[in-house]
Amino acid sequence: MKHEALREAVCEANRAIGRSGLAMLSWGNASGVDRDAGVMAIKPSGIACGDLQPEDLVIVEIETGETRDNGLRPSSDTPTHLHLYSEFESVGGLVHSHSHYATVWAQARREIPCLGTTHADTFYGTLPLTRMLNEAEVREAYELNTGAVIVERFRKDKLDPLAVPGVLVAGHGPFAWGSGPLQALHNAVALEEVAKMALHALALEPGSDPIPRYLLDKHYLRKHGKGAYYGQEQS
Repeated sequence: MKHEALREAVCEANRAIGRSGLAMLSWGNASGVDRDAGVMAIKPSGIACGDLQPEDLVIVEIETGETRDNGLRPSSDTPTHLHLYSEFESVGGLVHSHSHYATVWAQARREIPCLGTTHADTFYGTLPLTRMLNEAEVREAYELNTGAVIVERFRKDKLDPLAVPGVLVAGHGPFAWGSGPLQALHNAVALEEVAKMALHALALEPGSDPIPRYLLDKHYLRKHGKGAYYGQEQS
């Protein structure tokens, strides 16, 4: 079977979406990209994550959007994934869910401030929010334009997608990404947890401010970048 390793990784990420509670029913999808082969693997449309087998994954050409082999229709979010892979060249995996707490923030149209070090361990500052898509964008090419407003938001503030590996789409829900599908899943789980913590912190103390920059820098940079020292050295 072609692209077997890619299929296996994307299948595991999709299954884990269900196990981790990030998505109910079929409300979620994960994908991964093989840039050398010019293809993406993504969950088929309408199939629950826990029911997937590697052979169910749909292979989609990045450049053309055409599907290969198994005859299943890819996720309806495929144009969003394709656009993000095209624009964020460092990204190798994507996860979209409607996880409860992150979606609450998206529906309230609120960015998630970095209130503590748990947030700072994964996301280098505020978790951004896109603008709401306008009527024409929804009518004409909804899923493609969902990707476009994400990219627009990152371009606006010159955000590094790997330093801030997630976003809230206004009125919709969260997307997260990483170097591969399983890293994207990790970041999606982290996004949901910090959304939950921030909501509870602001309920307890509505005037809570983001942590100071020196503490954000310390927690993010000890795990990421050239000077990182968290964890074990890779052999």
